[in-house]
Amino acid sequence: MKGKNFIVVVIDAFGIDTLEHLLGNYKEKVSMPNLARLGLGNLLKKNRGRLPVRQTGLPLSRNAQYFKSVKQVSASADSLVGHREMMGIVDRRTYNLFCEGFPEEYLNELEKRTGRKSFFNKMAGGIEAIKLNAERHERTGELIIYASKCDPLIQIAMNENVIPVGEQHRIADTAFALAMEMGIPITRAIARSYVTSEKGEIIRTSNRYDAVLPIGGKTLIEVLTEEGVWTCAVGKTSDLVNAKYHEKIKLNNPVFLDPSLNLKFVHPSKKDTNPYSLQGTINALKEANCLYRPQGTFIFSNLVDTDSLYGHTKDIEGAIKCVEEIDSKIPILEDFMSDGDVLLITADHGMEHRDDYGYHSNENLPILVKAKGSGFDFPDKYEGLLKVGGCVAEFFGVAQKYTEVIERGVQG
Repeated sequence: MKGKNFIVVVIDAFGIDTLEHLLGNYKEKVSMPNLARLGLGNLLKKNRGRLPVRQTGLPLSRNAQYFKSVKQVSASADSLVGHREMMGIVDRRTYNLFCEGFPEEYLNELEKRTGRKSFFNKMAGGIEAIKLNAERHERTGELIIYASKCDPLIQIAMNENVIPVGEQHRIADTAFALAMEMGIPITRAIARSYVTSEKGEIIRTSNRYDAVLPIGGKTLIEVLTEEGVWTCAVGKTSDLVNAKYHEKIKLNNPVFLDPSLNLKFVHPSKKDTNPYSLQGTINALKEANCLYRPQGTFIFSNLVDTDSLYGHTKDIEGAIKCVEEIDSKIPILEDFMSDGDVLLITADHGMEHRDDYGYHSNENLPILVKAKGSGFDFPDKYEGLLKVGGCVAEFFGVAQKYTEVIERGVQG
């Protein structure tokens, strides 16, 4: 017996203002027919003519597609905060960036606990920090410490051929635990794994690891699990909403990409991870269609490249090409959906392109929903990104328990 499936796909850093900026500064023809078909063009104002506008009557009607823009309820624009709000946790706290780096006493203790010296300790973009410091790190094994330009977190860059991945993860756990112990307000400690190609190019790998702020309560994931719904995290969603899933899928080898799906690497150096997350999402959906899961399956997937590869670097052409590739694969997801299944596409925050860098921004975010076959009634009573979880909760019949999660889960 197969239950119904609900798939949430998060296009990272893909707010409405962000898309307006991309479209307004990209002069070539844009091809996003499937996102437009789901209503994305209807949510635009400045560049509405760049995407087709879907003709519709009542977007909330049964059997219809649903589209809406929402502003998150939580205070900070951050991937962790945005994803958690989708699962019922509102964080009203604000976090400061570490413009001058991290306290000396914190780093001294971190060095004692990890057995490795550290250096740099400045605010920087990821690739910038690694390029400036790779030679010293690879020669000495010292940790490249740097603060994010847009998130309240510590990042530790390490070459996989210098420090094994397992040790990298332990270092991130130690850095986060120590920060909590010393009252340093961060949301994550990230082990930024990288390798150097034969040509000397820095390539950040999918072995990145996030030690994250405890959620401190039940999320929608636990509610679904208790009700017998199979829960599957694809990509970094399990790092951001670190609940107990039945299954976590993180692919990182091209050998696992099905050639028949034509999943493309957009980046000229093939630094993309979206093909792996799309393949993981399809794998999860195919698995859900053939295994005994009477209560259905929830699949929670993140496509990060629009943030990490093209957002912070302000690569407008790369971001457009990346979204076009995502758009081209939406019909594949729909083909694997059965009658009654639902696909929801959204974003966790936006990306403001300033002169020096791309910064996370709190802006209107799209929610695009496609119900296949019979559909269901789309709820419009939830605020912000809580609406994402609201759709999931209504679909699986756990709306009351989700409301209780929201009531208990407000932080700050």
